Amino acid sequence: MTVKEIFDTMEYGPAPESAREALAWIAERDRQFGLYVGGKMTAPGDLFDSRNPATGEVLAQVTQATSDDVDAAVSAARRAQRKWAALSGHERAKYLYALARLVQKHSRLFAVLETLDNGKPIRESRDIDIPLVARHFYYHAGMAQLQDAELPDREALGVCGQIIPWNFPLLMLSWKIAPAIAMGNTVVLKPAEYTSLTALLFAQICDEAGLPKGVVNIVTGDGRVGEAIVTHEDIDKIAFTGSTEVGRVIRRETAGSGKSLTLELGGKSPYIVFDDADLDSAVEGLVDAIWFNQGQVCCAGSRLIVQEGIADRFYAKLRARMDKLRMGDPLDKSIDVGAVVDPVQHKRITELVDAGAGDGELYQAPCPIPTPGCFYPPTLITGLSSASMLMQEEIFGPVLVATTFRTPTEAVEIANNTRYGLAATVWSENVNLTLDIAPKLAAGVVWVNGTNMFDAAAGFGGVRESGFGREGGWEGLHAYTKPRGKSQPLKPIAAFPAPKEATVGALDRTAKFYIGGKQARPDGGYSKAVWSKQGALLGHVGIANRKDIRNAVEAAHTAAGWSKTTGHLRAQILYYIGENLSARADEFAARIDAMMGGRNGSKEVEAAVSRLFTYAAWADKYDGAAKPIPMRGVALAMNEPVGVIGGFCPDDAPLLGLVSLMAPAIAMGNRVVLAASEPFPLAATDFYQVLDTSDVPAGVVNIVTGSHAELASPLAGHLGVDAVWAQSGSDVSALVEIESAGNLKRTWVNNAQARDWFGAAGEGREFLAQATEVKTIWVPYGE
Repeated sequence: MTVKEIFDTMEYGPAPESAREALAWIAERDRQFGLYVGGKMTAPGDLFDSRNPATGEVLAQVTQATSDDVDAAVSAARRAQRKWAALSGHERAKYLYALARLVQKHSRLFAVLETLDNGKPIRESRDIDIPLVARHFYYHAGMAQLQDAELPDREALGVCGQIIPWNFPLLMLSWKIAPAIAMGNTVVLKPAEYTSLTALLFAQICDEAGLPKGVVNIVTGDGRVGEAIVTHEDIDKIAFTGSTEVGRVIRRETAGSGKSLTLELGGKSPYIVFDDADLDSAVEGLVDAIWFNQGQVCCAGSRLIVQEGIADRFYAKLRARMDKLRMGDPLDKSIDVGAVVDPVQHKRITELVDAGAGDGELYQAPCPIPTPGCFYPPTLITGLSSASMLMQEEIFGPVLVATTFRTPTEAVEIANNTRYGLAATVWSENVNLTLDIAPKLAAGVVWVNGTNMFDAAAGFGGVRESGFGREGGWEGLHAYTKPRGKSQPLKPIAAFPAPKEATVGALDRTAKFYIGGKQARPDGGYSKAVWSKQGALLGHVGIANRKDIRNAVEAAHTAAGWSKTTGHLRAQILYYIGENLSARADEFAARIDAMMGGRNGSKEVEAAVSRLFTYAAWADKYDGAAKPIPMRGVALAMNEPVGVIGGFCPDDAPLLGLVSLMAPAIAMGNRVVLAASEPFPLAATDFYQVLDTSDVPAGVVNIVTGSHAELASPLAGHLGVDAVWAQSGSDVSALVEIESAGNLKRTWVNNAQARDWFGAAGEGREFLAQATEVKTIWVPYGE
């Protein structure tokens, strides 16, 4: 095409980016790559091909790591970790700063290599991915610098196993490695099988930065390598980004191991357009939402939900914009849509569309499809119902599915009608409307009048089956740190046995459950006696079963309005609970002493009253933040309740332990289902009398008694429960984590380690963080 023809037609001319330097870098290494272990590249082992998805040509051959290779990498990381963590934050900051600068110095090489290996347009890797990689290392260099002063009570976890996907190979590497090493951890990272080359280039700049040997280790290969990392006994944390199905497997594989876990999984993100939106801007935003990176984005705006009155006009504008999209060589700077990463992914996209497109109206952009290569045309399917398969299943390709709504309430219902909860987009010129809708959406990130905005300062992560944990910001650092100090193993506590000669009072006293604000008899009709040390019968408590758990969870869901109350109101009610408990302090103290055979009852009641006052104080003071993102806008990190939390209360502090779980949870707007101390349950069943006189709405607090081991499965496996806290005297941690995989709920377990419920470890920000989800709402501003 000549310059004159370009001016006459107003067509984009080709603007090819040279691949010469990237191909030369590959050729210098004989097109074969080993692993990066202990600061050195190993000799190549068994090799597999890494191909350019735009041409099908083999770029290089990469080593298939073995379990022995993973062992070597973990050993190198373990040897390096103690010295690395012992460095001052300032010393580690200098290394992260050096990595950031080297990413910038090699930015063109990284960008071209990423496009060759992944198939994404060079404009995206050059202008989005690589600058964000450098930003993450700069940002976390600052976090390392501030660690000693700002996080004095937290320390590194140890060795982190990290498994990243193929859609953003280098960017996901930076999201994982930067916070991990900033906090003093060492890492063993597995890049995706399809896209390992930029990770191996990153290994080179680790050497150029002088990073101590073993701090970063990179092992390549297929899923067997990931499995070896997940199951390795000497790894302290697993961070995984990938499919929900694999995330579920990892949750089960790591259950009971004590490994910390962060999962960033799939999504089916809604893109909501109201009738007062700037439609042209919303269309352009939609191009970025779904055809950015060929739709291979976990938070892609793949579900278009448009207000009915403007739907036809919006679809017409969207189809006209699709007609102008350009597909072709990803190294051409004028290209909008590049290649899908691999024939396997191309086949999956094709099969899903073929299976589900008949439910609606299919439109595909008329752009020529290059051959050879893995190219799939930008696709729009309208007229679907919210229950249609394509509206529910993650396609992970350049396919947009659409439906309509009439009212804001209906928009929220459709948006939340999915098992996922990663991201959402809302378009409206009415900011009041957008900020009313955003908190109602089940998503970890919400973009207002924009999409796919990311920054190292703003936490990113999902809820529901999109995973748990956050990456980025202060909240992301908690995933790579733990409270300082060593814990002690729990000592099992048994209830006092029935005596040979019992002392029984004249009146029967049978405690019931507390469900939905009322006393409830056990469904199974079984009870057990509670005896004092001296052999006196203190009373009977019910033995809960699966149906009792079901009833308690249903009652908790009827109290959903509690999450919408103000912190001020929740604080008042917590104060009331404390006040009423204090009025009956002597009675509760005597009960605790009788059950436990000690004299610490008064101390425990006093600590419980104080703890209620502590969380009453926190109820309206656990603040969010406006993140300092590098754009005209704000990213609001808002603390939201998790939802329904199941809790297994500790045995050694039957009243204080229950209050220590209940109070932070309800202070943050959650509802709870609590299994009382197993050997000493009467403190809990007495406590619900206090709740009855303290204006606690029905269903906010539900209390059952019985065997924690038998209740762990129905409570942790219930799909209506959003998180489980297992602080039990029984070792139910593994069972809770296994059962939680059903809907990938959050868990907080003690792994049979003791906690000082009377000390600083028994309260504070750790409990508040467990009781909240951080939702990041991006609000750009300006004309």
